[in-house]
Amino acid sequence: MAHEKEQKTKGLVAVFTGNGKGKTTASLGLAFRALGHGQRVCIVQFIKGSWKYGEMEAAKKFSPLLDFHVMGRGFTWKSDDLKKDKAVALEAWEFAKGVIAENRYALVILDELTYLSHYGMLAEEEILSVLKNKPQDLHVVITGRYASEELIAAADLVTEMIEVKHPYRSGVQAQKGFEF
Repeated sequence: MAHEKEQKTKGLVAVFTGNGKGKTTASLGLAFRALGHGQRVCIVQFIKGSWKYGEMEAAKKFSPLLDFHVMGRGFTWKSDDLKKDKAVALEAWEFAKGVIAENRYALVILDELTYLSHYGMLAEEEILSVLKNKPQDLHVVITGRYASEELIAAADLVTEMIEVKHPYRSGVQAQKGFEF
């Protein structure tokens, strides 16, 4: 079979965007797939804060192949200090740029990165420049709402998650193991 042979890879840029749920979940599916092939994966979360997510607990079981970095302060619309949020987000971006430049991973996931440019915390031109100059065989996944036309044009794969129906609208709160 063709995919059983070792193939030269072209590092792809994927964007999971839209108002529907599943952007981070889709990226974690790709991480799980890469890990299954013994590939190293790095996940950088830009917005999510320090509360306990199931994926963070699962990530511990994949060490040393998986590095998981939660670098945000929480969701921006609940912020008590946007200036501090911006500083933390820019620190996370500097960290992510270093991870990409190191080229130690097969896959780097930049979870919720789109919010940084959407909220004016980071110039999108800088994100696009890093993507354009990334190592040739590195796969990069970007998640978050509000992906711009320029980011979509720069990507090899774009999936838009569209909310058709959500249990929250029926009064069902987020549930452990399903949404966090």
